[in-house]
Amino acid sequence: MTPSFPGQEHSRHMGELRRGDDRWEVYLEVEADAAAGTVRGRLHFVTNQRHHETGWIFLERAEADIRERFGEFSAVELWRFLESLAELH
Repeated sequence: MTPSFPGQEHSRHMGELRRGDDRWEVYLEVEADAAAGTVRGRLHFVTNQRHHETGWIFLERAEADIRERFGEFSAVELWRFLESLAELH
C-alpha cells in the first residue's frame, strides 16, 4: 500500500518504476487554473516512507493533454527526474 502524500487527492496513478530492488509508484497531479483556462501538472514519486515531487512541469489547456505529454516520457527519463530530485534531499 502506498502511503498518502500531499496532492494525492488530485493525482492519478501512472505506473511503477522498478530497478533492481528499487520500486517507486509514479503519480501525476493536476490542478486547474480556471482564470487562465489552463491545467498544470507535476509528478510524484512515492515508495515506503519516501516521497519526491517535481515542480509544476506541465502547463496545458486540458488534463488529457498533460496525460499525453506524460506518455512521451520513457522510463529512463522518469528515473532521471527521480534521481535529480533525490539529490536535493
